[in-house]
Amino acid sequence: MAENGGKKVATAWGEARVVEELRVDQRAGAKRFASVVELLEGAKGERLVRFAYTTDGIARRGPVTFRAADVEKLRAALVGASATRRGA
Repeated sequence: MAENGGKKVATAWGEARVVEELRVDQRAGAKRFASVVELLEGAKGERLVRFAYTTDGIARRGPVTFRAADVEKLRAALVGASATRRGA
């Protein structure tokens, strides 16, 4: 997961700060896009997890679809991020 520098985002629960973001690059034919998993922190310190997809670097709302191979990429990235945080 990448640190995100505290970018502010809107959620149904109000404004939140992006703490970390994991990006999975994807493509469908000639289309290129990415799905992101973001760890957010709300105004009162509550933790939220947001799934989104991006086109042209802009997060879009809507359903996020992963192919089986993309789920494996996500799993590997999450495991790697956990190992990094543990200092492994």
